[in-house]
Amino acid sequence: QGLATLPASAHGTEVAIVGAGIAGLVAAYELMRLGLKPVVYEASRIGGRLRSQPFEGGQGVIAELGGMRFPASGTAFYHYVNLLGLQTQPFPNPLTPAAGSTVIDLEGQTHYARSLAELPPLFTEVADAWSEALAEVGFGDLQQALRERDVPRLKALWDRLVPLWDDRTFYDFIAQSEAFSKLSFRHREVFGQVGFGTGGWDSDFPNTMLEILRVVLTGCDEDQHLIVGGVQQVPLGLWAHAPEQITHWPQGTSLASLHGGATRPGVTAIARAANGQLTITDAWGTQRDHPAVLVTCQSWLLTTQIAVEESLFSQKLWMALDRTRYMQSSKTFVMVDRPFWKDVDPATGRDTMSMTLTDRLTRGTYLFDNGPDQPAVICLSYAWMSDALKMLPHPPARRVQLALDALKKIYPTVDIASHIVGDPITISWEADPYFLGAFKGALPGHYRYNQRMYGHFMQDALPPAERGIFLAGDDVSFTPAWVEGAVQTSLNAVWGIVHQLGGQCPADNPGPGELFPAIGPVTLPD
Repeated sequence: QGLATLPASAHGTEVAIVGAGIAGLVAAYELMRLGLKPVVYEASRIGGRLRSQPFEGGQGVIAELGGMRFPASGTAFYHYVNLLGLQTQPFPNPLTPAAGSTVIDLEGQTHYARSLAELPPLFTEVADAWSEALAEVGFGDLQQALRERDVPRLKALWDRLVPLWDDRTFYDFIAQSEAFSKLSFRHREVFGQVGFGTGGWDSDFPNTMLEILRVVLTGCDEDQHLIVGGVQQVPLGLWAHAPEQITHWPQGTSLASLHGGATRPGVTAIARAANGQLTITDAWGTQRDHPAVLVTCQSWLLTTQIAVEESLFSQKLWMALDRTRYMQSSKTFVMVDRPFWKDVDPATGRDTMSMTLTDRLTRGTYLFDNGPDQPAVICLSYAWMSDALKMLPHPPARRVQLALDALKKIYPTVDIASHIVGDPITISWEADPYFLGAFKGALPGHYRYNQRMYGHFMQDALPPAERGIFLAGDDVSFTPAWVEGAVQTSLNAVWGIVHQLGGQCPADNPGPGELFPAIGPVTLPD
């Protein structure tokens, strides 16, 4: 039935979208389909943290600097992947068939395996303890309700957990669980360094356990895929795609055509105009009034990059925006002449090199194959928090050398450097002035802040001075660092904007605003 319909008088109305990441472009695309005219402002580049950077001369070989692995459970995101006809393939996570083989190197000891069963018993004990710890909090009941799509039961179970687990850290959950308390400190240490699914978990240890429960419950850490050719194709594709079904605009209309091919400059100020609309000031001083504005940039930018009139948000919401805590992340990529790691060592019968998890500087090393004798890519190092900060002062060449030195201790006979071609690609998201970090990591006690941000699209109860400006992005969602949260909050904001402009959803396809009173997140007392 479509998302909604708008009165004809609203057709062609300009709505400002601040940020051309996936949240901004999903909203812009859907609002355009409904007959509105999105005006997209972008300070840097289309895609946000879906950034696929090609290697010079690499014949399309790319480095995924931001999001790179996408769980099959992210169905809203994959709706757009499929809409654009993009291909996916399994991501080479540790101990998965896509990785081929995995090397785990801890405290100077190296273990080679193709599955968990091939590792020493210690690792199976850690994996079993993690499963048992989750079972202790009724995780099985939550999973069953989710599988059965029993929304009332799922909500009831989850609402009981919120006040119990919001104030507890992930590490506290591990350390105090009956399953891990029976084991040694070494077991907890291995879990932090290696984890299961996506790799090590210790960078998340300070986060609230609620956040980790959400990740595991929604399957974010399993059955992950990459987008062949780079995930930035999704936001770029939405920018250029002309939808088959569109209201008001002629067939063939796309976001690109509505903008003359380019986004508007970055936003420097947002204020309430005398006519009640919202005035956007861009980087070149041009001002335009809009009845609604969707802000999708990271929340810290609302105080460090954009002069937002204070009265547009309540003080409680400002508290939530300011208390958002971003996690650091760095990656270092090199292009190599071919996937040499698939060469079999005749002495051992093993792959020359493997997907690698280690307590050394590199932490996670991933191998990306583009076919036999084709240029391939190694993510030499993917690190978070303090491990990422160790890389922050160093230029690309030094980062590569540090990674090669660490990997040489794991693979003493492998000359990785001899295979490197072209210049390396590296990023530290915390050093980018338009991001200031890779993604949000909610601390204990942050549930109330998250709930204020997430529920802000429900604006009927807000005073008029605070209406018309909406928020979206993964840091607004309850699943930060996952693109699905960005897409979902974007669709929530679409509902809010449509509702403000007098639109409505079909009776048999209610939107998030209609369902929010029944299944929206529980509110904890202040």
